[in-house]
Amino acid sequence: MRRMRSRWWLAAIRPGGKREGVWALPKGNVGRGEPPEATALREVTEETGLEGDSLGKLGDVKYVYTRGGARIFKVVSFYLLRHRRGRIDDVPPAFRHEVAEARWLPLEEAPRLLAYRGERHMAKEALARLEA
Repeated sequence: MRRMRSRWWLAAIRPGGKREGVWALPKGNVGRGEPPEATALREVTEETGLEGDSLGKLGDVKYVYTRGGARIFKVVSFYLLRHRRGRIDDVPPAFRHEVAEARWLPLEEAPRLLAYRGERHMAKEALARLEA
């Protein structure tokens, strides 16, 4: 998140291979021995080019998907991060295959712009927490 021009903005990504207009939140797998909050900080940097400070856990999104005929249950934990430094879309070359584009989106519009229901809910949670 970043405060600019009297508004809150959200760093979103268009994942590699997704069509124009498909916006998502940065996320990734927790490394062996890595705390989930550290994963969030690392993934945001890798996928957006930004560094942030954690304001704490925002919530979890739980869902089920099928891969190779097997049902997989997944929990993704999201953290509220405040922009400290970096330029949006300054994605390191090693991660460019994962991210086609990173962009600031107005936070109040994120529940409409984000592609995935759970992430839209997290955007609403972030807005409520920042306005409180």
